Amino acid sequence: MESFDIIFQGGILMWPIIACSIVGLAVSIERFISLRRASIDTREFMDTMRQVLRQNRIQEAIDICDETDAPVARIMKAGIMKHDRTKEEIREAIDDAGHFEVPRLERYLSALATCANIAPLLGLLGTVSGMIKAFAQIQNKRGQVNPSDLAEGIGNALVTTAAGLTVAIPMLVVYNYYVSRVDNMVIEMEISSSELLELLTRNHGEREI
Repeated sequence: MESFDIIFQGGILMWPIIACSIVGLAVSIERFISLRRASIDTREFMDTMRQVLRQNRIQEAIDICDETDAPVARIMKAGIMKHDRTKEEIREAIDDAGHFEVPRLERYLSALATCANIAPLLGLLGTVSGMIKAFAQIQNKRGQVNPSDLAEGIGNALVTTAAGLTVAIPMLVVYNYYVSRVDNMVIEMEISSSELLELLTRNHGEREI
């Protein structure tokens, strides 16, 4: 059976299911590209920053952050810019930068989750609609029906259910993968921020002495 025949057999509810699949695919591709660009070797980056900051080369540390297009680098820069302030002010600058970066990492994930949840519900709605059609045929013909009389309603029910699950299952897997990846990146940023705060406050204390 051709793809268009399957779509038409599923009825009007196939179109929102297809729309969910298109939105989900677009978000998945966009997040893959964005998160790949945002990912760096955090350990290597922090090793470099640690070496530079211990030598009190502040401007060089800022330049390194500018050259590194990643959330952790932008958070580091926000803290380094306040290197001569109090520990509370440095922490506040780091937190403010983090509150800006985390939503950028999580952008569109809610749309992906919504599509993953809606698709099987649309399939279920199609199932109910198809069964209503089948029982309506039985009622109209007073029970004297052939299997072909029920084929349309049952076909609608099965096609929409299959389509909804086909869209939802891989989309849910992708969503969970991206959520896990973002969580790991946030943990890395928190660890790096704590280490930066310790480095900056230690250097500030040594300069005061």
